[in-house]
Formats: sequence, C-alpha cells, structure tokens
Amino acid sequence: MPYSYGVTARSQAAPDAVFAALARAATWPRWSPIDSADVESGDPEDRQEVGDTRIFRSGRSVSRERIVELIDNRRFVYDSVSGPFRSYRGTIDLAPVPGGGTHITWSATFNPKMPLSGGFWQWYLTRFMQRMADGLAAYANATDG
Repeated sequence: MPYSYGVTARSQAAPDAVFAALARAATWPRWSPIDSADVESGDPEDRQEVGDTRIFRSGRSVSRERIVELIDNRRFVYDSVSGPFRSYRGTIDLAPVPGGGTHITWSATFNPKMPLSGGFWQWYLTRFMQRMADGLAAYANATDG
C-alpha cells in the first residue's frame, strides 16, 4: 500500500526565485535541515537538470535523489534511489499567488522497505518536509530581488 504526505508554504518571492533554490543542490543546506549536498556528476552550485542525481547528508543519513521532471518555475519532481524506501517520488509544485509570491506544495508517495513502518514514515516525513517547505519559502524571500 502506498503512503503519502503533503505540506504547503507560502513565499513572498516570485516562483522563479523559489525554483532557482530548488534547482541548485548547493542551496539546500542553506534553507533546510540537510547538512550537505553534492551532485554525482557536476557542480552543486550549477543548475541541475533531469537525470542528475544529488546526494544529501544529514547526520549519518545519506540519501540519493534523481531529478525526473523539471518545469521551470512550476514543478520539481525527484525519485529517491537509495534509503529506506522501495519507491519514493517527491513533487514540489509552485503556483504564483495573485498580487505576488508563490504557493509551494511539497508532496510525495512512497513505499517503505520495512513492513509496518509506513505510518511512522508518513508522520516523520510530514514534519520534516514542512520544515523543508518553510525553509525554502524563507530562503527565497531573502534572495529574491
């Protein structure tokens, strides 16, 4: 049975500023609980493209995520390619807000490897990803201009 979560945040920044932060792995530790970010082939400061795999470290945890869809200033989709999930697809949708700003929706569907752990992961990821979405919104606010 697949599990899912969805969180939202609002940034005063324009969608292009929010997307710019998502598309560069090097920015993620600046606005999230992630300690470090790297890219398998390339520079984490450069904009990543579909097919790129990013490596995130938080404490002793390491995750590898492959970008599977990018729609400039609107959508960022990634799959986890390592970690505690049999499958995991995350989607970050950006929508302009009338009068300025961006509505951020960060969601995922996933299947954990360990039986009976889905409820825990759903609870944990909802809270962790809310911190990610809030951090992204605040970072984009500070860098838009």
